[in-house]
Amino acid sequence: MKLHTLKPASGSTKTNKRLGRGQGSGGSTAGRGHKGAQSRSGYHKKFGFEGGQMPLQRRIPKFGFKNNNKVYFKAINLDALEELAQKTKASAINLQVMVENGIVGKNDKVKVLGRGELKAKVAVEAHAFSATAAKAIENAGGSATTVK
Repeated sequence: MKLHTLKPASGSTKTNKRLGRGQGSGGSTAGRGHKGAQSRSGYHKKFGFEGGQMPLQRRIPKFGFKNNNKVYFKAINLDALEELAQKTKASAINLQVMVENGIVGKNDKVKVLGRGELKAKVAVEAHAFSATAAKAIENAGGSATTVK
């Protein structure tokens, strides 16, 4: 067996009928059947079209809204900061350090939350802190600084 001799099993492939190309593709209708939108030239089915039945996206009621002013934070807990402090041996953990270590993305807004415990004395910079997280950081001898 050689690569250039490989071919599909006989009968396993067939060419598609080229519709709308004259008599040869299916008699007087050229393979398009009789009447209806699909028989016309330039036919394009709308997204979600269900053959004239009311489409799903129109049957279901509208609800809710999108608040464009909401700020979404990436939550980082104290236990993750403790691991980062152990790994980097840094005295300050700012947004740049978190991005470099893959904890957050460069465009994320970071909020530090209070799960876990922080033993390392580190200065932490983030966009927001929960009350318990800020208290725990200061109890460990560090500082919690809010950045814009």
